[in-house]
Amino acid sequence: MSLNHIRPWRNIYRRKSRQIMVGNVPVGGDAPITVQTMTNTLTTDVKGTIDQIQRSADAGADIVRVSVPDQESSRALKEIVRESPVPIVADIHFHYKRGIEAAEAGAACLRINPGNIGSPERVRDVIQAARDYGCSMRIGVNAGSLEKHLLEKYGEPCPDAMVESGLEHIRILQDNDFHEFKISCKASDVFMAAAAYQKLAEATDAPIHLGITEAGGLTSGTIKSAIGLGNLLWMGIGDTVRVSLSADPVEEVKVGYEILKSLGLRHRGVNIISCPSCARQGFDVIKTVEALEQRLEHIKTPMSLSIIGCVVNGPGEALMTDVGFTGGGNGAGMVYLAGKQSHKLGNDAMIEHIVEQVEKKAAELEAAEAATQAAE
Repeated sequence: MSLNHIRPWRNIYRRKSRQIMVGNVPVGGDAPITVQTMTNTLTTDVKGTIDQIQRSADAGADIVRVSVPDQESSRALKEIVRESPVPIVADIHFHYKRGIEAAEAGAACLRINPGNIGSPERVRDVIQAARDYGCSMRIGVNAGSLEKHLLEKYGEPCPDAMVESGLEHIRILQDNDFHEFKISCKASDVFMAAAAYQKLAEATDAPIHLGITEAGGLTSGTIKSAIGLGNLLWMGIGDTVRVSLSADPVEEVKVGYEILKSLGLRHRGVNIISCPSCARQGFDVIKTVEALEQRLEHIKTPMSLSIIGCVVNGPGEALMTDVGFTGGGNGAGMVYLAGKQSHKLGNDAMIEHIVEQVEKKAAELEAAEAATQAAE
């Protein structure tokens, strides 16, 4: 990561992990932290699943997971993989043949628990299929499905039990000379998940997949995930993230990116800085921000936009953003460009004009980036 010497309190020192590949996407090492989601369509509904994957990719998903519970799903996976714009992780439980079929179908990664797919021979068969077809694996430990012997040992799900489960699964893969794996240890309890991930980060150099499992609906799940994942990421732990919400997978992607953006770990699209509004506002801040979020979804270039209702904080916030608008009086406000006052603007023309200014700035930034790459 690039260090901020002017504002060192913004620096996050990422844990050193080895790097693996999920299809053409690097995970771990010095690669950007990737954002994942999982489809909730029936996998056999090929059209619906591909549509959901495409919408997730458009929102910024780097990797998408698809459940493969039966042979019909395995057959559907082949077409899904062929049409997907991003690497596909096949979610496998219990049926070792599904893992082999998913590898044959072109999955980039198999999400498994080596301990729940049968005998050592069956585990070896899945590992061999992954090796033959160039798949990586994710060991997925979950507090809700720990092995019986660990529950008997510890009495209940706990961080130590989760980490022991993960290390046992790691040994299974390593004993078969397979090292292209990442690992997660999820729990719905934020405290348990955070403690388990911290212990796991010290115990292995494998890339770590972060998640608070079964986090809940859009609002509650977003908050739990932001607290749990945010703290771990702030500590430098985590190479790829999935926000688990009872919501459209696109919302998971949006929340995941917002968590990373708030920590300066990923930059994509427009970061809107806006006030909560109050009686001082010179225009309807809430409706304006809602409209701008929708109108600016197509912008992928990292940039910032401030929308502040009055002059108390507006000018100060605008100093730090690419484009800004601060509410004033008499139905008009001030437009800021690159932190400087530019021109007054009537509230009735505000949304269209701001969209135009943001698109113009994005084009300038893209051109500058292209010129830099060409020079290199």
